[in-house]
Amino acid sequence: MMIRLLIAAANMGFLCLLAVGIADAAEIKVLSSPGVRGIVSELSGKFEGATGHKLVVDFAVFVDLKRRIDAGETFDIAILSPAMIDDLIQLGKVAADTRANLGRTGVGVAVRKGAPKPDIGSVQAFKRTMLNANSVAYVQSGGSGKIFLSALDRLGIAAEMKPKLKGYDESSTVNAVVTGEAELVVIGFGPILAAPGAELVGGLPSEIQSYVHFTAGASATTKEPEAARALIRYLTAPAAAPVMKANGLEPAAP
Repeated sequence: MMIRLLIAAANMGFLCLLAVGIADAAEIKVLSSPGVRGIVSELSGKFEGATGHKLVVDFAVFVDLKRRIDAGETFDIAILSPAMIDDLIQLGKVAADTRANLGRTGVGVAVRKGAPKPDIGSVQAFKRTMLNANSVAYVQSGGSGKIFLSALDRLGIAAEMKPKLKGYDESSTVNAVVTGEAELVVIGFGPILAAPGAELVGGLPSEIQSYVHFTAGASATTKEPEAARALIRYLTAPAAAPVMKANGLEPAAP
């Protein structure tokens, strides 16, 4: 009980620090991968309540967001892959001293809630399950999709799986199993855990598992630099770790 009280006090203290010195509420535009939708949605509400700032979040896959930023779209914070944030720093579009790693997520398999869970506990079991499936949904242009397709190629079944694959944008991929459009879905843990109609079977076997990493950075030209930096500090604070873990993200080391 004492430990819980200390944690609650620490969290409350952090929220109070956020609010100190903020005279005017700011609107913060966040461009983020849907791979951390659950995390950003939950923490943004708490951040807004603590600071009075308002967050406007636009979710899209990495490549789409990077293309939009390269084309000149304005933003206050971007949550992209580490390599993309580093590139934006080199281009002078993200402030280098705001770069912060959020964490990483593995790729998992899910079924419609209540449906039988196939065996994916080993490489051979995963391979067998994929070949026996009638249809498999995946993210057509996202990081998890690349990991999945690479795994199929490594297993030597890419050609056999091609007629079974159904590509979607990340926002609607998991819904394919919920509605019955696909028998299985392979995607990052976050979108699976955020969908009440889907059920996680498990992660890819360790031999073929890979990870999608998420990094945040504030725009070098943001009109709300203090608010943007406060949000990044909040997303990477120890108090945010339980929310990240509950949404399938392994927090980055401090």
